Amino acid sequence: MSVIQGTEFYISKRVGKAITDYNMLSEGDKICVAVSGGKDSLTMLRVLQDRQAFVPIKYKLLAVHVDMGYPCQHPKILAEYFKKHDVEYHIEKIDILKGKTRKDISCFWCSWNRRKALFSVADRFGCSKVALGHHKDDIAETILMNLFFHGEISAMNPKQELFKGKITVIRPLAYVDEEMIVKFSKELDFPHHKCACPNSATSNRTKVGEIIKDLRKVCPDVKTNICRSIKRIKTDYLL
Repeated sequence: MSVIQGTEFYISKRVGKAITDYNMLSEGDKICVAVSGGKDSLTMLRVLQDRQAFVPIKYKLLAVHVDMGYPCQHPKILAEYFKKHDVEYHIEKIDILKGKTRKDISCFWCSWNRRKALFSVADRFGCSKVALGHHKDDIAETILMNLFFHGEISAMNPKQELFKGKITVIRPLAYVDEEMIVKFSKELDFPHHKCACPNSATSNRTKVGEIIKDLRKVCPDVKTNICRSIKRIKTDYLL
């Protein structure tokens, strides 16, 4: 059995706490692990795979990459990575650019189509859980995005049942800071790829991320405070 050390030990402990706090896993689960090819999803896959060796709950993993049709090498690179690390995998090909230009493609459109494909794969392969690689920074950003751009108070749930409980979405990295994932991905030298998203530099999420980054200069715990606030709503002070 491999021993988890260093940065992975830090991340794994927080993954374990999130799994326990939200009762994410059950005995015999088969988990569809969404792997985009980025540092977040590869970190999630690695930690979930390594934890199989020592956690009391037995579960299986199916790494799933949704090939969106962008001109990049994700599928080939990831297939080689999955084989090297003895991970069961599936590449799902969809083409969201068909009949559209890149100017027509929004973050919502990409996300909606990717989720639709993931849920379809999970159903076909008998997976009861779909694991997404959203981390603590993503959750904090989502809370502010919903507040700023949608005028509502809502978050990104670490565990969420869909389709009357047929599929459950889990986010094992919910307690993990992005900076630790960046450090871990450099240590393990994950497969490098260039993001092909045409909106990555100008998205609302990027803008909100910059706001949080700037606020951390005066309040280092701002991400934790944002995430915690959704559980500490003082109803007496609401309109």
